[in-house]
Amino acid sequence: MDQTEKLLELYVTVTLYCVAPTMKVIIGLSGGVDSSVAALLLKNEGHEVTGVTMKIWCPGKYAGGDRDACFSAGEDEDVAAAEALCARINIPYRAFDCSEQYDDLIVSHFRDEYMSGRTPNPCVRCNAMMKFGLLPAMATAAGIDFEHFATGHYARTDAQDGRFRLLRAVDLFKDQSYFLYRLAQEQLARHLFPLGNLTKEEVRQIARQNNLDAADKPDSQDFYSGDRAELIGEPDRPGNIVDEFGKVLGKHNGFWKYTIGQRKGLGISNPLPLYVVELNACQNEVVVGSVEKTIGHTLVADSCNWISIPPPETALNIQIKVRSAGQPIVGAMVRPLGEGYYEARFDSGIAGVAPGQSAVFFQGDVVLGGGIIRSAK
Repeated sequence: MDQTEKLLELYVTVTLYCVAPTMKVIIGLSGGVDSSVAALLLKNEGHEVTGVTMKIWCPGKYAGGDRDACFSAGEDEDVAAAEALCARINIPYRAFDCSEQYDDLIVSHFRDEYMSGRTPNPCVRCNAMMKFGLLPAMATAAGIDFEHFATGHYARTDAQDGRFRLLRAVDLFKDQSYFLYRLAQEQLARHLFPLGNLTKEEVRQIARQNNLDAADKPDSQDFYSGDRAELIGEPDRPGNIVDEFGKVLGKHNGFWKYTIGQRKGLGISNPLPLYVVELNACQNEVVVGSVEKTIGHTLVADSCNWISIPPPETALNIQIKVRSAGQPIVGAMVRPLGEGYYEARFDSGIAGVAPGQSAVFFQGDVVLGGGIIRSAK
């Protein structure tokens, strides 16, 4: 199969995914290759496509840094790239200032969680509340007529038993379903994932074949381009680094500067490597221990969102992810504890299970749901 035939096959794959021959679609654009190709595919299928972007940077409030990240002082360049892409493929474009809401809903929550000794995942919260919530709402308020909202995420959907289900992408190495488990049925019902059946390399091939400027643009690798301590905004607060028995092993300048499972940067001399196993916000202590102390076999989660199934009333055999990287771990079970709490057990053990992060539950390619980790042991 030559390159032209391969690209045609890719276009057909995405076309078959769509739920109607012609649709009015808005697509969230970041200026990167994924959303650019998603917009191109939808346009080439004959849909009425409008590009939309959230402007989330707060000029003058944060310094930022040099890392390529979603929340960055280089946002104007990304907006310009998205606007240029829309001009290139001849679709309308609008950018909406969401910086005040982002600071209130995402950055403030990020700060509060760290100061409570937890490690949040701002991307999960941003997707549910901002990208899939506020952005299409602002497009509606601006008078943009659309039936579906699309993004360049690597994920898929289907419908079964009267519910829309969230599925992992075909490209399991780029799958982003972990970040999307908090979406509501109403959001899934109108959403399109044009890249769900494609691999990252296939997406870049399409971009190169169509001479898109973002074809070889690196992916954003982080939430914030600068020092996260700046977002927290707390002055140094000296405290103790202790072992599990309370013995003082060293000093720190703020417990929020550490994460569960961290090994480097502790400044402690010890015969065996030490890892952060607990953050005690009330005592301003960082608790460290051996690598064995980082391995958990049980966690409790709340604020659960069951996206593809009703909330389970009995125990389920599942696979589980407690961070975005890697594949779901098999041999786990989740069961309800009452009052919105669920316990997950995993026989093999997982290192660095951090309160505040998301535990996401799978059965094969289906994302059942997930919740916020409150405790682990």
